[in-house]
Amino acid sequence: MRKNLICAALAAFLLLTGCAGPAESSSAPAESLTDTAENMTEAVTEAAATEAAAEVPELPGYTLLWNDEFDGAALDEGIWNYEPHEPGWTNEELQEYTTSADNVFLRDGCLVIKAIKSERDGKDYYTSGKVTAQNKKDFTYGKVVARAKVPAGQGLWPAIWMMPQEEQHYGQWPKCGEIDIMEVLGSRLDTAYGTVHYGAPHAEQQGTYVLENGSFADDFHEYSVEWEPGEMRWYIDGELYHTVNDWFTAEEGGDEKPYPAPFDQPFFVQMNLAVGGTWPGNPDETTDFDKAEFEIDYVRVYQKPSYDTNVTKPEKNFRDADETGNYVYNGDFSEAEALDDEENWYFLLFEGGEGAAQIKDNTMIISSTNEGTVDYSVQLVQPAIPMIKGKKYRLTFDAWADEERDIITCVDAPTAGWVRYLADTTLTVGTEKQTFTFDFEMKDKDDPNGRLEFNLGHRGSTATVYIQNVRIEEVV
Repeated sequence: MRKNLICAALAAFLLLTGCAGPAESSSAPAESLTDTAENMTEAVTEAAATEAAAEVPELPGYTLLWNDEFDGAALDEGIWNYEPHEPGWTNEELQEYTTSADNVFLRDGCLVIKAIKSERDGKDYYTSGKVTAQNKKDFTYGKVVARAKVPAGQGLWPAIWMMPQEEQHYGQWPKCGEIDIMEVLGSRLDTAYGTVHYGAPHAEQQGTYVLENGSFADDFHEYSVEWEPGEMRWYIDGELYHTVNDWFTAEEGGDEKPYPAPFDQPFFVQMNLAVGGTWPGNPDETTDFDKAEFEIDYVRVYQKPSYDTNVTKPEKNFRDADETGNYVYNGDFSEAEALDDEENWYFLLFEGGEGAAQIKDNTMIISSTNEGTVDYSVQLVQPAIPMIKGKKYRLTFDAWADEERDIITCVDAPTAGWVRYLADTTLTVGTEKQTFTFDFEMKDKDDPNGRLEFNLGHRGSTATVYIQNVRIEEVV
């Protein structure tokens, strides 16, 4: 609609200046035509601005702080900075971030960040783009709304995220804090992530949103986060899927800073398309770089008139052991339960893993048809295992398989930087039932969200595994 309005104004200008036939001459002086052109240019600009403002919706309780609808001819450098970086700058990513219009440009009312594959010194070389609003549109608290379409392809990693204007205020990452509004992996296009990073030691809390049909590369979706002094909430297409309110930050070994630090300082929005790295893995022969484009339709930042900054950090809730002292719920598999939620047992498949799990005859039975490409491609977990600093724990379980094979077990920290309370431990299970026992001491900060894992992926076998009598208990 906005572009039609501009075209109509330009058409009117052409009628004023170009209607005379070849046998006719205009009697209007040059000064008059110049004034008309200037007036029409101003009219077009004002019309575009009016139309842009009209299309930005009001949100109840908020006022619009700033926005970019990406309807100009080039990136608005009154809002955005290009942020060039060399390959390997972070996360072992492969791309060079450039200031080239080949990597960052506007098209059809969208910002396009394009990853390009070329060759340098006989090797694959990748360029891409990153833009930030640092020192131009920083703000403290508000609602960020962005509509975007992600590219498909192994190794592509688009993101919309926020960092503090002054990183050293609480110390370098992760102590400074980070708010990830949206991340999608080009190899896992039905899943989007909203994450917050903070603390020392590094902690994170991540929510996931999984589409029932299609992928985030099929169409545009609206991603948003509401950032308030005592809580953050993540939405996709208006649906709430993740809430966080219990972050912290501190120097290693020191006292925590007053809550809600580090998220009580100005942050800025940034957007990029990474190639490769420790999370998505590197691109392969299936990655189509002709279509490696991250498209952003708009970014809008709203604020409430005021925020109550007198907030208190919620108390941590640690679940109790059962009557036998076991912190693993349904560890004897005596109850049938859904295995596709995060309550008690939870079965997961990633990175090419294929299989199924069921509870039968007091046994967890895990069958695989494809082992996948990583240890956690076929995975059984139980979250919310309370871990208290200074306590000693014992993990025990019985296991066997249809044929001898390896599995990996551990107790880790999905909301505390994935540290291991019980290190990743590879064990061999045979065809006869065997009891396995592992003792460990919790040496990190108290954590109500420890997680027990059994990982069956990428072990050179798809043999069915049977598990019984799982226990985690305190020991003296």
